[in-house]
Amino acid sequence: MLPKQLFTAPTSFVIEDAEGNLLNASIASDGQWRFPYNKNVPQKFSDCIVTFEDKRFFYHPGIDIIAITRSAWANLQHSHTTQGASTITMQVARLAGKNRHRNFWNKVKETVLALRLETAYSKKELLALYAANAPFGSNVVGLDAAAWRYYGRSAEKLSWGEMATLAVLPNAPSLVNPGKNRQILLAKRNLLLDKLFRAGKISRQSADLAKLESLPVKPLPLPQDAPHLLQRYKKEYSRHSSSTKIKTTINGTLQKAVTRLLQQQQQILRGNGINNICALVLDVESGNTMAYVGNIYQPSNKELESDVDVIAASRSPGSTLKPILYAAMLSDGSILPNALVPDIPTEIAGYIPQNFDLGFDGAVPAGRALSRSLNIPAVRLLQQYKYQRFYEVLQQTGITTLKKPADFYGLSLILGGCEVNMWDLAGVYASFARVLNHQAKNKGVTDPIDFHASRYFTGQEIKHASTNVATIDPTSIYFTFQAMQEVMRPGEEGLWQQFNSSQKIAWKTGTSFGFRDGWAIGVTPQYVVAVWVGNTDGEGRPGLIGINTAAPVMFDIFRLLPNVKWFTKPSYNYSYVEICRQTGFRANVDCRDVDYLFMPPNAIKSPLCPYHKIIQLDATGNFRVHENCEMPANMIHQSWFILPPSMEYYYKQRNHDYKTLPAFKTGCVADEGIKQMELIYPGPGAKIYVPLEINGEKGRTVFSATHREQHAKIFWSLDNNFITSTETRHQIAISPAAGKHVITLTDNNGNSISRNFEIIDKE
Repeated sequence: MLPKQLFTAPTSFVIEDAEGNLLNASIASDGQWRFPYNKNVPQKFSDCIVTFEDKRFFYHPGIDIIAITRSAWANLQHSHTTQGASTITMQVARLAGKNRHRNFWNKVKETVLALRLETAYSKKELLALYAANAPFGSNVVGLDAAAWRYYGRSAEKLSWGEMATLAVLPNAPSLVNPGKNRQILLAKRNLLLDKLFRAGKISRQSADLAKLESLPVKPLPLPQDAPHLLQRYKKEYSRHSSSTKIKTTINGTLQKAVTRLLQQQQQILRGNGINNICALVLDVESGNTMAYVGNIYQPSNKELESDVDVIAASRSPGSTLKPILYAAMLSDGSILPNALVPDIPTEIAGYIPQNFDLGFDGAVPAGRALSRSLNIPAVRLLQQYKYQRFYEVLQQTGITTLKKPADFYGLSLILGGCEVNMWDLAGVYASFARVLNHQAKNKGVTDPIDFHASRYFTGQEIKHASTNVATIDPTSIYFTFQAMQEVMRPGEEGLWQQFNSSQKIAWKTGTSFGFRDGWAIGVTPQYVVAVWVGNTDGEGRPGLIGINTAAPVMFDIFRLLPNVKWFTKPSYNYSYVEICRQTGFRANVDCRDVDYLFMPPNAIKSPLCPYHKIIQLDATGNFRVHENCEMPANMIHQSWFILPPSMEYYYKQRNHDYKTLPAFKTGCVADEGIKQMELIYPGPGAKIYVPLEINGEKGRTVFSATHREQHAKIFWSLDNNFITSTETRHQIAISPAAGKHVITLTDNNGNSISRNFEIIDKE
């Protein structure tokens, strides 16, 4: 009986690109360069090895009687062994049996096994077994490994001279080493070339030219074009394949080009103590990985930690999750693409988000908040949507790294306060693009099959996300990508323009807290490109900002890819809705400037404009009045854009065309229906920890408020005890004792507001 597995020796891990070119390989666990079995034997090698070792291979049953007879006669004449009679099949038997001693009984065993092998395997299969397991000198086993180690290319691309050289090596691998005994090797090779000519396999000219080819000097290093992808496959192969060799989906040319770009950028970044960079390129339609550069690979420099595959590593995503929230909220009708979102000082249960530029817009269209990556609007939107829901959306769309419950992350989820890897994140962006690409085919309905993880080798099973992702519709994704085209963040106005290219790209940058991670992810209908920059040990560096470090490389990579047309505007599953031009909300009855616009399908569920109200003016149109102080016949009823005081305070500073409410006519008391003043800080129920100053004294907390009337006077009281009054700029700095307090503000018209807060000691 033949063993189920003829050869059990460990094999090298080998990965090839989509064209079958070697990307990377690692030595087998027994220290041998032994590539996995390859059923395809090049015809040149077949001709060479059969001509050199076993010219009647295709005709005998495993043993060659003619060769045995000739060998026996020759050996008798010389009284010692001068000529062998082993067939290729017998050599396969010897290799499989690992018989190191060539004695009579082992020869009998090999003969019996050879006969059995001939009944179990075809001649082609036997040649393949021999080619995969024959020794080729040094620690090289098998034709495929030998071709790369000695000639730096695959066996299929070897010349006659090169193939003849390899064919003679298994005959005496320890004696005929390419680095030693070169004349013996040369003589054997040339003898084989002459035999090939006499056998009619090659012409005389081909044989003579092949003899002019030089011999390999020493084994060559194998390509290391995708070391981190090889590392990934070594970890995962038992789940996907029984072979240690795979053909990946990688575009070899692109892989090398991306690697060069990253190496160039890393040389620049190292001047700022930034050591690591990675990039991933995906094909949208298939989810195939086209380039996978997990890090700059410099194993000789241990400090760089270049062996870490950052594509698979969990890192803070910075702002790169914001587009997912925006799309989810558009899809369920929570917001409209350009509805105004508050951008004011915000504190939520002790959490105080800040914008990158530390400023405030007062109110900003949701789409612009996304393109500018404003943090405060994002946090307030997440508060509205609920972080528990968003946590589920992330998991449903393909984020697999959130190991803690939603409450652990809270609102910081949207600003990178969680762990995400590039593989998942780029996969979600690709899934969004796939859904949008298929909107016409699927008549505007999101097919959950389009949400799936990416893959990096041919035949890899695609892992689909949850079926609940159908709630994110193509039209909402379209608006999300439209907003992402307009990326321009505070402090970057002079930078983003240099990234303009001939094609439209939806892109998002991200920077983690402490300047530890710089991200840039871009998407077109055909490609997703993701780039990360940072230090694998988590060290932050000044200037480690996504727009400055990762974005330039991302756009350079896009320039390596073919230009593609932009996404087609959805033709199914949308709505036309009356939109207030000034606020971006669904128009209410008081909105006078209205557009009828293309919107996501659930736009009809979104809130009506809360900022337009009818006010009454006197006959001059200069002062507000109401029915208690003016005759109805003398009133002018006018729609007015009215933001809450805290939003108005900052909004009017950046929007000089904003018209504040007119003052009340003398004798008219303020309308109680419109809030006159607002406490900006602290927020409702705030818990405030005040650290000690450098001198050891307890610090003070700055309380701030705003009033609609420019010259209004506000009187401040703490726990019913008057503190001070302010005019124009309403800020005070106080140092309350630890415990619960009530701050009360009263203006000169008698309007009053109060808020509870608590000063806490350090735990």
